[in-house]
Amino acid sequence: MIFKFFCLDLQSCKHHLKPYIVQKGFKGVKVKDAPKTATSIIVRSASNARISQSKMPMLELMRRIFRKEEVALKAVKFLTLVEERQKSGKPLRVEEWEQIMEELGMVRSSFYSMRNKLLGAGMITIRNGEYHLSGAFSKDLVDMARWWWVVVLGYDPESL
Repeated sequence: MIFKFFCLDLQSCKHHLKPYIVQKGFKGVKVKDAPKTATSIIVRSASNARISQSKMPMLELMRRIFRKEEVALKAVKFLTLVEERQKSGKPLRVEEWEQIMEELGMVRSSFYSMRNKLLGAGMITIRNGEYHLSGAFSKDLVDMARWWWVVVLGYDPESL
């Protein structure tokens, strides 16, 4: 199953994150109809494919978003940079894009494509010209899981 996330406003993604659930035979909205700001995330149901079971969970998560291993590795590095700078009290600024690209070894279009996927998924946000890690991704996944558990499966929400 693939979750296709999109954001109408990349500057404030956490408020506009909307998912499309796409699977073979699904009669709802199709991936091709999602806006260009969409981010696809591969969801695997096999217990041996759990991200939490991986030796490198962040890389495994990025592999589910980015098709190329090289980009997944650079996304991990970018998120780590955002996290470190955020924790140090000197958040990474949007206007530092040239230095970021150089550090990641990326051209401008590839960097912005990667960044926009992370924004679209709700993993990062931009506030006051600064990159910040965002909880929107987690909240949306929890909301989807709770909905599936309660509405579709009919289980008690407390048992999740």
